[in-house]
Amino acid sequence: MNRLGHTNANFFIGNEVEHTAMHGMRTLFVIGYQSTEAVQAALDEENAYVDSSKHIKHIFFGANDSYHPLTTADITGWENLILTFLDRGYWCSLDIPFKFVEQFNDGGLCERTRFVPIIKVPIPYVKLWNYNTHVKIDDRDFADTNPGVWVHSLHSLMDRSCFTDWGKYQDDQLI
Repeated sequence: MNRLGHTNANFFIGNEVEHTAMHGMRTLFVIGYQSTEAVQAALDEENAYVDSSKHIKHIFFGANDSYHPLTTADITGWENLILTFLDRGYWCSLDIPFKFVEQFNDGGLCERTRFVPIIKVPIPYVKLWNYNTHVKIDDRDFADTNPGVWVHSLHSLMDRSCFTDWGKYQDDQLI
């Protein structure tokens, strides 16, 4: 993702602005795969300057569209990194591009209560689709892994209560 000011960053701090289960939480955003030690150091550094009631309790992995594992070992590395912080009591989100959804579920992260998967489905020029447009949650083949299909009006999915304007992302602090 081409985001101004984030070219060489690995971490930034801010409130979760997207309308997920973690909306409004003070969050450590992790860009790309980082070591457990580097993530913990970023948490420790940020938490050292605030009282315990304001400590970061949510980590957003794959920030700035940076979850792109190339091998099965890469996927396992990401899973182990996230499991480490789930086991330490943090809430953890992962921004998962749609092309990784099927292979992602081979791991056990979705079984964890504090894990928030965010499936990223780009729809360029979304406002140009007409009122009759629908989004279909399908299966990889007929009756293969899902009990059926779900079809939603694109118009109803774009409810204002779920919308985050690009301007909301400007308050982040690089660390």
